[in-house]
Amino acid sequence: MSPLPPNGLSRLSLNQETIKQWSLPELAEGCAKAGVPGVGLWRAPVQEYGVERAARLMRDAGLTVTSLCRGGFLTGVGAADRAAALADNRRAVDEAAALGTATLVLVSGGLPPGSRDLHAARERVADALAELAPYAAERGVRLAIEPLHPMFASDRCVVSTLSQALDLAERFPADRVGVVVDTYHLWWDDRVADGIARAGERIAAFQLADWITPLPAGVLLGRGQLGDGTVDFRRFHALVDAAGYTGPIEVEIFNEALWSRDGTEVLAEVADRYITHVLPS
Repeated sequence: MSPLPPNGLSRLSLNQETIKQWSLPELAEGCAKAGVPGVGLWRAPVQEYGVERAARLMRDAGLTVTSLCRGGFLTGVGAADRAAALADNRRAVDEAAALGTATLVLVSGGLPPGSRDLHAARERVADALAELAPYAAERGVRLAIEPLHPMFASDRCVVSTLSQALDLAERFPADRVGVVVDTYHLWWDDRVADGIARAGERIAAFQLADWITPLPAGVLLGRGQLGDGTVDFRRFHALVDAAGYTGPIEVEIFNEALWSRDGTEVLAEVADRYITHVLPS
């Protein structure tokens, strides 16, 4: 393991999906013991545990909730689908506010069945943001649009590049709608440096996972441990810092091999890889 520099983990946040095998109490205890100050939470396990109870658990452990994932899925066509999506996203905003996080990550949604119109789908996302942003702002929550790798454009996210995310976000004040810079989704884009510079104060979250191949069936669980793949994390770190981002750096890895291991061991490895591959040398 690499030696720990002074305050080396001060910006590190562990997304709970990275160690999915841990319960919320185990997550709180494990991060507190390891000196990891932040956690990114997901709605389903928080709802199961109880939102207010989860908020109290994290506060009592001295942890900051750096993000809540996820809202979004705003591309539905029918009035009923749209109303249901808006209602669910308002609930997500309320949950984020209760947890004390200012960042609600949005995965915008894929193409409706039978549609091939990406532009229209993105416009429906913009229309939904116009309704949701004031509601979120009143509760101290910023909506954070996350672009996903193009392989997810059809079924999960019609926003595939940072530029596309910014084209949506820039229709609204920066303190209401921001963007997520996730290395797993953006590492391949040769325009990402310009996009990060353009994003500036709109960077609401910075998330890390490595890109490894071959991708598994279903591709969702193909995120790799830091340092196991092709992502230049130091470059991304330098770019977001140069853009003015000083917030948490959240490790979010969906990987069955990590989920099958001891959680304490995985967290120690995450911290070591973060120091070795992310922090300036």
